Amino acid sequence: MGTDTLRTDAADGAADRRREQRGWYFYDWACSVYSTSVLTVFLGPYLTSVAESAADADGYVHPLGIPVRAGSFFAYSVSLSVIVAVLVMPLVGAAADRSGRRKPLLAAAAYTGAAATTCMFFLDGDRYLLGGLLLVVANAAQSVAMMLYNSYLPEIAPPEERDAVSSRGWAFGYTAGALVLVANLILYTAHDSFGLSESAAVRVCLASAGLWWGAFALIPLRRLRDRRTPARGPKGARKAALPGFRQLAATVRDMRRRPLTLAFLLAYLVYNDGIQTVISQASVYGSEELDLGQSTLIVAVLLVQLLAVAGALALGRLARTYGAKRTILGSLVAWTVTLAAGYFLPAGEPVWFFVLAAGIGLVLGGSQALSRSLFSHLVPPGKEAEYFSAYELSDRGTSWLGPLLFGLTYQLTGSYRDAIISLVAFFVLGFVLLARVPVRRAIGDAGNPVPERI
Repeated sequence: MGTDTLRTDAADGAADRRREQRGWYFYDWACSVYSTSVLTVFLGPYLTSVAESAADADGYVHPLGIPVRAGSFFAYSVSLSVIVAVLVMPLVGAAADRSGRRKPLLAAAAYTGAAATTCMFFLDGDRYLLGGLLLVVANAAQSVAMMLYNSYLPEIAPPEERDAVSSRGWAFGYTAGALVLVANLILYTAHDSFGLSESAAVRVCLASAGLWWGAFALIPLRRLRDRRTPARGPKGARKAALPGFRQLAATVRDMRRRPLTLAFLLAYLVYNDGIQTVISQASVYGSEELDLGQSTLIVAVLLVQLLAVAGALALGRLARTYGAKRTILGSLVAWTVTLAAGYFLPAGEPVWFFVLAAGIGLVLGGSQALSRSLFSHLVPPGKEAEYFSAYELSDRGTSWLGPLLFGLTYQLTGSYRDAIISLVAFFVLGFVLLARVPVRRAIGDAGNPVPERI
């Protein structure tokens, strides 16, 4: 009887865990539409065109009196969003770990981002400052929400399940992004049939991403549950929340006691900076340098979304055989080759842009999903949100160094080709740094069980 009771409890626990995992997947389903339709496809070219309409005769806009080339305004806005994220994420992460109440914070961040995205409907004429402001708010909110969302992974999946669970989450997100992008493509290409101008169609696509985000965020908010896990660390180390940079500095000081975790994070921050910059700037590169139309860009990103689903699941399976670290390293080689090839793409030839999109799609989801699951093994118990706040600083298009380098390169050279090739450095350096991290020892140093294959 006792054995039967234990088996029943174990089965109930497994069923509860699977239910919570399915709810967790749906936050990726909810928010990935923002990353795809807004950040990757529509907002970059559209905000650039709005800035160009407000530019002076020399092609510059002057936010706060600062001369900025209109073509660089979007990239600079993405960089500015990470400054806001740096101020907010460590504070929220420490508060979440200390209180054990992540769901209210996740809800606040998600609905702030969804509201800012929905308000992009009002971005028309020469309102480039409004567009920059909404982008900063939405991107920073997305970073905070993703940090809290990612921090649930160690709690809802045991070590042997994390690669698969993380990969399924990314696959859910890319599937949602593809579905909504198909609807966006229909609306945009047939906007006259719907009685909309081209500008109005873009603004509807932007706003619909915010509505989708807010609607489907309800599912994880109902299914995820909060747990209070005592944090390990010096007595009194987290008695009070510290403002922004001070809290981040406190987190980094704690990480210094686990230098291998910090070494992995540094590698991730470098190569993911490159990934996120490619995601956020690819549509600008396609429209401004390769003279491709919006419909072509939408089809290319749709191709990325479809292949990213298969790529995330395929790389998750490869990780079972070769380990997550080796699989990530292989994906970084593929990123380097693909990006270098992008420099030579001929203008006005959509087919080659589609080939480039296919290459990106096959490695995009897997490299991100496996990085997330691998980092989850390196986080000491009870500090999930705090550590993931540092991790999230370089995720989902909020990296600051890549967009800044991209924008500065274009501002100095006037060439988007030079701007795109400059990003190869992130993948090469990230590969070198990751290859030097002994992840099995890092997991043990964090106080976690070491999986059989990692």
